[in-house]
Amino acid sequence: MAKNAPPRWDRRMQQRLARGEAAALGELYDRFASLVHSQAHRMLDDETAADLVTREVFGYVWENPDAYDPKQGSMRSWVARLTHRQSVRRLREQHGRGDADDDGALEERVHRATTSARADYIVASMPAPLRAALELAYVQRRDYRQTAADLGVTEDEARRRLRLGLQLLSTAHTRPLEGTSPPGYGRPL
Repeated sequence: MAKNAPPRWDRRMQQRLARGEAAALGELYDRFASLVHSQAHRMLDDETAADLVTREVFGYVWENPDAYDPKQGSMRSWVARLTHRQSVRRLREQHGRGDADDDGALEERVHRATTSARADYIVASMPAPLRAALELAYVQRRDYRQTAADLGVTEDEARRRLRLGLQLLSTAHTRPLEGTSPPGYGRPL
């Protein structure tokens, strides 16, 4: 399989959705609902609005399975982008088009939420050994020696995992999710 080819699951899921298989939507929902809801909730800080965005995203996917282009990335990435776009749209609707100060505050909130969502995505996507090292060091507040002992690796390996994990995580600040959508992503949500 070519390096940029999407996983078979993504292609099969798109085909099943295009055929109108309700079970496919259920499977997609089971796989990505927590991602969609948590990303929307983080951006909107409102449980009801996050529920609504979740319904809207999966409704859009169901009605527009052809909008997913496997050549542009994974189904997970596409669903995350749809969620981000819809959450930003809701934020803008909630805040209206007020004065420049309101727009600046809204844009700052969108940027913070985008960075946070990107960081969560990066952590969830990184290999388990890196994620485990970061969780021990930054969630459980262990130093690299304790992290090494808990993971059963050398101190050098623990430092390497922490350094690589932090390098990956640092890209959350430099590559936000928001922006122009890649070509081939069909109709807007």
